[in-house]
Amino acid sequence: MKPVLLAPMCALVFAMGACADAGTDQAPADETVAAVAEIPVTTASEDALEQFRQGRALSDVGRPLEAKAHFKQAIDLDPDFSYAHVNYPAFSAEEFREHLREAERALGGKSDGERMLVELAAAQWDNDSESALRLAEELVQAYPSSPRAWIRLANVQAGLNDHAEARASLQKALDLDPAMVLAHRIMGFSYLFNDPTDYEKALAHMQRTVELQPDEAKGYEAVGDAYRGLKDLERAREVYSMAVEKDPALGVASLKKGHINSFLGNFEEARADFDLGIETTPVENKANYANYRAFVHVHADDPSGALVELAGVVAMADEVGMPEDQIPGTKVFTLSNAATIALHHDMFDEAREILDERTRQMGIISDRVEEPDFRRRQAANIAVWEGQLAARQGSYELAAEKAEEYRSLVEPDANPRRFEAHHALLGLIALEQGDYEKAVSEFRQSNLQVEYNKYHLALALDGSGETDEAAALFKEVGQYNFNSVGFALVRKDALARGVESGG
Repeated sequence: MKPVLLAPMCALVFAMGACADAGTDQAPADETVAAVAEIPVTTASEDALEQFRQGRALSDVGRPLEAKAHFKQAIDLDPDFSYAHVNYPAFSAEEFREHLREAERALGGKSDGERMLVELAAAQWDNDSESALRLAEELVQAYPSSPRAWIRLANVQAGLNDHAEARASLQKALDLDPAMVLAHRIMGFSYLFNDPTDYEKALAHMQRTVELQPDEAKGYEAVGDAYRGLKDLERAREVYSMAVEKDPALGVASLKKGHINSFLGNFEEARADFDLGIETTPVENKANYANYRAFVHVHADDPSGALVELAGVVAMADEVGMPEDQIPGTKVFTLSNAATIALHHDMFDEAREILDERTRQMGIISDRVEEPDFRRRQAANIAVWEGQLAARQGSYELAAEKAEEYRSLVEPDANPRRFEAHHALLGLIALEQGDYEKAVSEFRQSNLQVEYNKYHLALALDGSGETDEAAALFKEVGQYNFNSVGFALVRKDALARGVESGG
């Protein structure tokens, strides 16, 4: 049985630069480093500026929900605070677009740097990576001594999968401010998740954040992530426990302990960890976190149980009191996970029902955003999922039609990666038909940062007789150790295939 490819999902958190532009407006304390000339922050209110600084400091360490309250206060005090709007941690497409519009509206009298930041956010919203890269390069030319400018450039480069250049830009930021926690965090995650990975370097950067802010629990959480990359699951679990001790309200650390216990087969312990994480996190996260509790059923080879629990999570999104604009996105995330499980296990009736509801929720999001290009991209996403269902059911002609529909819908976007899902769907069609050489060719052009895609490439390579590369990929996928629905579905099989092939 060949599981299906996980299509791109709608992002649930639309952070308008919050992860890329956080900290303080002060130059680094270390007098030996280069002078920092930051992008100007323009506001008529000292109180708004103070709230802005507090919000950025929280974003810096990876606390967008806490940061959001301060950015909101800054905007309440100065509605024309463009820089606050462009840093606002939005948790829905509607919210992102609202603050982008406000940032654009209030640009009069602002600095060139602030104008470029707003234009950069607009380009990223439009999926215009070419303009985003040009604007980010202009930003560092205008502000070469700004660590935040270099981090903005690094984020654009990473989005283009140019991770060598992204790391070079991040190093520029660290050369300017070696004590910048944000730059260490992003560099650590780059080495942790992006090829070529280097888990020892990831650990060093995460440990540096703890040295710089020993009382901040998020640093310990990040160190735990690095130990997962190093395949030291027991140590990762210990460090996550340290994070919880530092901050008992840090639900995500409990959640990550649940991931570890899921991988280790400690399913009841995992559920207890997830329950604690869901209980202690704010309402905005509860239903999203509950998805991962349902994945315990997947790790335990109980897909029907997972679907039942995920159906409950969809209902939960209406019940926990999360902001109304976030409910459809949370449901899309949950329904995407449910659809992947159903398709993986050839549960076609269930998949059909789930995809219909998913499409309905995406329509609600499109209606809220009210932009033709956004609606077009949503339609493209729907086409990929419909193509997956058709391919798994053996309706290859229909699946190919959906692949071409997707391609035509994303064609207008100035993003060199816009066809990755098209190639992935063509790879799935070929794989289902036993055309392994074509499947290999297509999957190599998909997004191989996604482990589920990499697993499909390994299946195709194995079928085409390239067993050594297949075995290496199976082993890599099986030891990934970061939870997603795709990883939960293929972990055991990938590990077994890697061992059987001598990988």
